[in-house]
Amino acid sequence: MSVAALSLGDHAVLALLAEKPRHGWAIVREVAPGGDVGRVWTLSRPLAYRALDNLSTRELIRATRTEPGDGPLRTIHAATPAGRRELERWLAAPVEHLRDVRTELLVKLVVSERLGIDTRPLLRAQQRELRPIIAGLREAASAPRADLVDAWRLESAQAVQRFLERALHSR
Repeated sequence: MSVAALSLGDHAVLALLAEKPRHGWAIVREVAPGGDVGRVWTLSRPLAYRALDNLSTRELIRATRTEPGDGPLRTIHAATPAGRRELERWLAAPVEHLRDVRTELLVKLVVSERLGIDTRPLLRAQQRELRPIIAGLREAASAPRADLVDAWRLESAQAVQRFLERALHSR
């Protein structure tokens, strides 16, 4: 089954289940504003449960058991081997756009660290991915008709560049 259409939410939930099997409410807490992943990017309760359904339909996770909770039985989910392969692929791929650094790249870095994955290869790949984009923004910002938007885009890109460099050298 194709996994090309997985959302950031799907991947975040998959990463949490690859870390350890858990039930939906535990996932919701992790992606809520106070959770480790939620500090970076939040996912509402309905969307977290939708991600569980989507991942299950795609056979990237499976129910392993149930356990009692405060209400109905809680279904414990775990990543399947196919789910782990998809997660490895996603975690290794740099984001394509600067706008996705604040969300997708930071989620990848947070979950990679939780999973004990070395983030240096991803950081290096991200630097390579953004080099031509940043070069184009430098050119645009230095053009005779450059405006405040061009200057903003370049400054933002340079901030990302500094972040990547600092993150790479702090590992």
